[in-house]
Amino acid sequence: MADTPPSLYAAREPIFPRRVSGAFRNLKWLIMIVTLGIYYITPWLRWDRGPNLPDQAVLVDLAGRRFFFFWIEIWPHEFYFVAGLLIMAGLGLFLFTSALGRVWCGYACPQTVWTDLFILVERWIEGDRNARLRLHRQKKLDARKIRLRLTKWVTWFLIALATGGAWVFYFTDAPTLARDLVTGQAHPVAYTTMFILTATTFFFGGFAREQICIYACPWPRIQAAMMDEDTLTVAYRDWRGEPRGKHRKGEGAENLGDCIDCMACVNVCPMGIDIRDGQQMECITCALCIDACDDVMEKIGKPRGLIDYIALSDEPREREGHPPRPVWQHVFRPRTILYTTLWSLVGLGLLFALFIRADIEMTVAPVRNPQFVTLSDGSIRNTYDVRLLNKHGDDRPFRLTVKGDPALRIQLEGTPYETVTVPANETYLQRVYVVAPGGSAPARAERTDMRLWVEDTSNGERAYTDTIFNGTATQ
Repeated sequence: MADTPPSLYAAREPIFPRRVSGAFRNLKWLIMIVTLGIYYITPWLRWDRGPNLPDQAVLVDLAGRRFFFFWIEIWPHEFYFVAGLLIMAGLGLFLFTSALGRVWCGYACPQTVWTDLFILVERWIEGDRNARLRLHRQKKLDARKIRLRLTKWVTWFLIALATGGAWVFYFTDAPTLARDLVTGQAHPVAYTTMFILTATTFFFGGFAREQICIYACPWPRIQAAMMDEDTLTVAYRDWRGEPRGKHRKGEGAENLGDCIDCMACVNVCPMGIDIRDGQQMECITCALCIDACDDVMEKIGKPRGLIDYIALSDEPREREGHPPRPVWQHVFRPRTILYTTLWSLVGLGLLFALFIRADIEMTVAPVRNPQFVTLSDGSIRNTYDVRLLNKHGDDRPFRLTVKGDPALRIQLEGTPYETVTVPANETYLQRVYVVAPGGSAPARAERTDMRLWVEDTSNGERAYTDTIFNGTATQ
C-alpha cells in the first residue's frame, strides 16, 4: 500500500502569553487606552450644527452623502479630501515601517489592540499563563471550568457588542440611535451591522488572534519592501547570547553566552515565536520580549539589551565591541526623509484646499436642445440648469447675475427676481434664462463668453462659473 502523503494542514496551537511588565508593555497599555477611548467616546462628542442636522462632532451622513468632523464638512464632490487622508495614512505606514519595522502592527493595529484587551480579560478571569495552560489541558469539564469559560466568553461578548455598537453610532445621531436600539425601533441595517461586527470582534480577538496577522493580513508580506538594513526592529544579539545555557552555581559559565535559555521571551510573545531564531514574518515588533529579557538580565546581573531594537547595519560594529549608532541616524535617513516630505506635502495641500474652499458653490449645465430660442420680440434666449450648493447650516438668499456683454440679462424660472433662497446644507436646482435683445452683438454672434455669478447676500460670499451664450450664427 502506498504511503499516505503528509498533511499540509497544521492545527493551531493555542498561545497563552505570560504577563510581563516594562517600558514597552506600559507603552502598549497607554496606546490601548487612548485608541479605545477615542473609538468608544468620539460618537458621543457634541457639536452644534444648527437645525436639521444632528449635533454630533464626528458623523458619516450616508443619507446626505456628507462627512462631518467638528467644524469640517466634506461633501461628495470633495472626496479628494478622503483620498488625500488615505494617501497620508499609507505614507505614514511606510514611514514608520521603514524607520521602526512593524510598530503599527505591534501597538496600534485594531487586531492587536482588541486582542490585547481580550487577553487581559482572559488573564483576569483564568489566571496567568500557567493557570490558563492547566485549564486548557484539563480534559474534565467540571463546574469550575464551565464557570470560568462562560465568564470569559460573556465578557468578550460584551466588549464585542460595545465595539459593534460604537461603530454604528458614527453613522447617525448616537443618543437617538442608542434609544432606538434599546427599544427595538432601530433600522434593521443597524442591528445587522452590530451583529456582524460583534461576531467578528468576538472571533478575531478571542479565538483567531495571531492567525489573522499571519494568514489574513497582507502587511507581513509587504513590509519587507519598506525595510532595509538601517531599519530598527526587534532582534536578538546572538553574538552576545550564544551559546545558550543555564548559569548554575558552582559550574563554569565562562564558555556560555548571556542567554540562559529561560524561554521568557517565548512565553510572553503573543505570536508564539522565538525571536532568537532570527527575523520572522510573524513578528509584530511589540517588544514584549525585550521587557521580559531585560527583566531576566537584571536578575542575573547581566547588561540589558540582549533582545533589543537593532539595525542590521550595526551588527558588524557591535561584534567588534563598538556601540551602535544613535537612534536618530537610523530614523533620519534618505528614505524616511522622502516619506516625511511626501507626507507633509500631501497634508499641506489638504490644509490649503480646506482653507480656500468656499461655503457656496455653483455648477452650470447649458441646455443644448435647443441651443437657443427666438422669442416673439426677436430676442435670443439660452437656457441653463444651475445647481447652487449651500454649505451653511441655515437657509441663505443667493442672487444670480451675468457678466460679459452688457446686452445680456438674466431671468430665473419661477420668480421675477434675481434672488432665490437655497435651503441649508442642500443643493438647489434652478433653471436660469439668459436673454440677448434681437440685433445685439451676442444675438448675432456664434458664441459669446460670459460669466454667471452667485452671491450670498447675507454675507457677500461669491462664486462664479464661465460658460457660453449661443447666438443665431451657430445655425
